[in-house]
Amino acid sequence: MKTMICRDFMFDIFKNMVKEEWRMHSSLFGHRGFALFPVFIFLFTFFVSLVLPVFREIVTDAQIALGIHYFFLLLGCMIGAFGLMGREFMNRRFGQASLIAYSSRVLPVSERFIFANFLGKDIVYYFVLYILPFVAGFSLAAEFVPAGIFSIPSVLLTLVLTLSLSFVIGISTVFFLSTVYAHSGKISLFCLFIASILLLHISGNMNQNVLYSLPSLSFFLDPSVSKLLHSGILILVPSALSIIFLKIDFPQSQKSFSNSFSKLCRLLGSYRYAAFVAKDSLDLKRSEGGLGKVIFSFVLPLTLVWILLSALGRVMPALSTLTIFALVLGVLSSSMYNWLTEYDIFASYAFLPLKVSDMIKSKLNSYLFLNLIPLAILTLLALKNEPGSLIPSMLLFLTISLYMVAVLVYLTGLSPSTNLYNAKTFALYTLSVVPLLMLNIVLSMFGPYYSLVDLLLVPFALYLLGKGFEKWDGNNCQCF
Repeated sequence: MKTMICRDFMFDIFKNMVKEEWRMHSSLFGHRGFALFPVFIFLFTFFVSLVLPVFREIVTDAQIALGIHYFFLLLGCMIGAFGLMGREFMNRRFGQASLIAYSSRVLPVSERFIFANFLGKDIVYYFVLYILPFVAGFSLAAEFVPAGIFSIPSVLLTLVLTLSLSFVIGISTVFFLSTVYAHSGKISLFCLFIASILLLHISGNMNQNVLYSLPSLSFFLDPSVSKLLHSGILILVPSALSIIFLKIDFPQSQKSFSNSFSKLCRLLGSYRYAAFVAKDSLDLKRSEGGLGKVIFSFVLPLTLVWILLSALGRVMPALSTLTIFALVLGVLSSSMYNWLTEYDIFASYAFLPLKVSDMIKSKLNSYLFLNLIPLAILTLLALKNEPGSLIPSMLLFLTISLYMVAVLVYLTGLSPSTNLYNAKTFALYTLSVVPLLMLNIVLSMFGPYYSLVDLLLVPFALYLLGKGFEKWDGNNCQCF
């Protein structure tokens, strides 16, 4: 009887966490907008997969599988990182509201028990939101076009399993790294940073077969019990260690910091947005995770992307690895705008003589400063690997980064992290970005200097920013 009660209670917590996730998102942009999000994923995957025969003229089925599995591995890492910031996000946006995951003080269960449910909730929730509609769209397209091994029903069922495994490996890895970070702080952060730099350094000499050693991918290509067990180990061991050594701080007093604001303002000078940039810098440093966000949300995914592209460059020499990396870097750098706006709401500044566009411009100033990080990484990699492609790669990165943030500003204003989950907004965002990325991948085959055509995007991006400022100034209630 006691076992049954415990099991029922655990299921109740899990069920309420799923409801909480739904309510959190739907309260921000409506039930219908969020419910249509997986429908859009399904339709987008379906239409993109219709050109699969064209891709199969360039890459093999194994390489397509490699790209898909690493995409979901990367997605799992990013979802895990966002989940870890959930408590602070909820507190900043909704006052005293908090996630069930951080309510063990008022519930008669342990923190580990709640955290295990939280991890399970993320897996099930995003499986339904991302993986299921993706594979469904992929399999429907296979009914209309030649899709090689992907047209076989048993292979598609295996794809559901292995993409899920890749996704969960990403989540469990990030949870484990965050647990290590919680215990050892700056030391572990420094070790992660050094490890990322070393991986970026040796990636050009890595054998492409190393990428195929990902157990979920290797199981898809050649199923065996041992590979399935290896995938399980990569999931269960980090997850178990994260739960066993879980550390959630409940500070008894308010945090206090020395006055750094005035010093930063003097350092930045007297231009209009200096005070806002200083505030963003302090918010990023003092928020939960601090500078660890740069490692977990940017440097680690970036390292994975570079290793993947380096291996693909050996298989497809026509692709310029550095040019494609600069393109991806421009896309990933736009996520830094999400960091800057994640904890701020315009209501906090409503008593000041400011417009919404002033707040957005201040975030864009901070965004420009943060872009020095990816620009430095790109420069170092270019000097080491393709010195002749440095200038066009830098211009490509800066142009794509400007265009991406302009699209984000126009579509989402000060709330990109939440508004992008609206199906209509995400559809417009995808249609604005994906064709451009595909065009650049094709142009990269003809040489790095063909990417300079992207400079034509600069006046359009500036125009889009101007229209975005007008839009959100006239509709500032959506920014609260």
